[in-house]
Amino acid sequence: MDQSTQPPQSTHWSTADLHPGADGTDTTNAAGDHLRRLFVYSGGLGFPGRVRRILTLCGWRVTTGWPGKHDTVGVWGRSPRAYRGEAVAARTGARLVRVEDAFLRSLFPGRQSAPPLGLMIDGRGVHFDSSMPSELETILATHALDDPGLLERSREGIRRMQSGHLSKYSAVDPDLQLPSKGFVLVVDQVRHDAGVTYAGAAEDRFCEMLDRALSDHPGARIVIKSHPAGSGYLDGAPADERVTRLTGPLSPWRLFEAAKAVYTVSSGLGFEAILAGHRPVVFAQPWYSGWGLSDDQYAPDRRGRQLTPAQLFAASMIIAPVWYDPFRDSLTDFETALDILDTEARAWRQDRQGWIGTGMRRWKHTHLRRMFGNAAGIEFIKDTETAIAAAKQSSRPVMAWASAMSAGTETAAAEAGVSLWRLEDAPLRSRGLGAALTPPMGLALDDLGAAFDPQKESRLEHLITAAAELPPPALKRSERLIERLRATGLTKYNTGNAAAPEYAACQPGQRRILVVGQVEDDASVLLGCGQIRTNAALLHAARAANPKAFLIYKPHPDVEAELREGAVTSADLDACADHVLRETGADAALASTDEVWTLTSTLGFEALLRELPVTCLGVPFYAGWGLTHDLEPAPARRYARPTLTALVHAVLIDYPRYVDPLTGRACPVEVIIDRILCAADRPPALGYLLAKLRRFGGLR
Repeated sequence: MDQSTQPPQSTHWSTADLHPGADGTDTTNAAGDHLRRLFVYSGGLGFPGRVRRILTLCGWRVTTGWPGKHDTVGVWGRSPRAYRGEAVAARTGARLVRVEDAFLRSLFPGRQSAPPLGLMIDGRGVHFDSSMPSELETILATHALDDPGLLERSREGIRRMQSGHLSKYSAVDPDLQLPSKGFVLVVDQVRHDAGVTYAGAAEDRFCEMLDRALSDHPGARIVIKSHPAGSGYLDGAPADERVTRLTGPLSPWRLFEAAKAVYTVSSGLGFEAILAGHRPVVFAQPWYSGWGLSDDQYAPDRRGRQLTPAQLFAASMIIAPVWYDPFRDSLTDFETALDILDTEARAWRQDRQGWIGTGMRRWKHTHLRRMFGNAAGIEFIKDTETAIAAAKQSSRPVMAWASAMSAGTETAAAEAGVSLWRLEDAPLRSRGLGAALTPPMGLALDDLGAAFDPQKESRLEHLITAAAELPPPALKRSERLIERLRATGLTKYNTGNAAAPEYAACQPGQRRILVVGQVEDDASVLLGCGQIRTNAALLHAARAANPKAFLIYKPHPDVEAELREGAVTSADLDACADHVLRETGADAALASTDEVWTLTSTLGFEALLRELPVTCLGVPFYAGWGLTHDLEPAPARRYARPTLTALVHAVLIDYPRYVDPLTGRACPVEVIIDRILCAADRPPALGYLLAKLRRFGGLR
């Protein structure tokens, strides 16, 4: 290809021109050009769907017909159908923009089955076409790319993609077995892909690449990574005992860790190899070549600027693309798109083999199918022994409700070689009680133990320990989350009166202590408490330690609703409590106190969020990390000393699974906050009545 070819001057636009109206400005430029109208001639751009919606949010009015010279024609990259729009633009003098997927796209390829999270909208060319500069190439060549904040975002984005095993297509399993470390990775690509052709390559380059890898590394194993979307150029490569072909959903980041060298023609994995610290050998002219970060066998003439991986990332992932938030139906930034894809990828990895569910109440089945059954389904089997046998036969993991697991379940699963995951409510669950049959928006899966059981290690403990080492950019999200929870007053169940209680009997300056009642047969109490394990004993202990304090007792909402056990006698209340909060929301109760005493209640965690001192007489998940006053010894394995911000990151961001009640999709915690705030103020009356019937009449 002629590398000196330049596009028509009329297509040299600024980035702002490509997204008219996205910032709320007028979409008519100084020359009176009507940039808003975008004429398209293919279904991918014109039919209702994600791509058209993103274009609309960018300020384009997508239409069809015959454009004027001040209008714009949109085409999909260099697709076979792009010639229609190209011909119309050439004949009418209309401007031409090319639309392509961004480099962090979705779980799977395919616009229909997995619409993109982001687009590249380019008025100069298209990033994979090396015959002319693209908008991305122009940014890489001319943008300063030296802003410290921008580069910090880039480095954190790279870290998160690596740790989350995120790629352009992120349906990968990092636990799949790889060849022994030290192999040479050769990246195959889909035949006839435009990214190969317009990078100046053909089938002979793939043969050249494989021969070069074999000759450069005599004696080394050569591993060919196939593309997930279809047959590749190296499918018919001559057999060689040194060559291994890898298929399946392998994590590219695991491959990069194990590979000693990477060879590619023009694959996007070459870009990710650079981010992983490799200097890939490149046999065409992809957009990431020519910037001093790759060993270019056919170096582009126009490029020559020396960039760092963070600068390459900043241009291609933060500046150039347009990112979309499907939950809020709005344009967003790179970090939010990353949060969304990270959440979807984690859910897919947990669900990809399907599930055998056991110990679940029947009313939960529909909600659990919605949350965990999208990848390969979930089969519910009441009898635990039968469930484990079915899981072994089908190579599926078992999902059991943690607090309802029958004795011997863990031993039986281990003996059968079956993976056992324990399920419980998340610390941010819903607006309404689970005991009142309110569907959960947040649940927690644990493959090691249960968060409420301090007698055994849990996945949450591992996450909290790791969170103590989180870098500052990762903690900023947690800080924003804490600020929003404080501002909105959200808690686990979000029930009760939100009005601030008044304590007429409390003397000025008298310390107010909130004593939190619990369900006394709750698993967290039975497994996490020592000698003091009843609400009455908790009250007496709090009074004995604080004889001059104003003690406020808050019954658990399930107990108040007469759905669970744990009522305190009038005699105990009269002896210890100065005030009893009835039907009061957790946030209102916390806002009117100076300190919290609890056995193992999640309300103690919510008190930490509001920077209140918390005394624990049991060992809840948040105790033992140096943030609470612990009267019961915590396990020695809780040696880490995370900040509150780090603890919240592990507990509310890393650990739970959230499902958006509107779309049924796995979503980040920030979406759940939006949904809870918009939910009805009370749980459904029918659910409450069924819950009462279940307790007193044995309804299953």
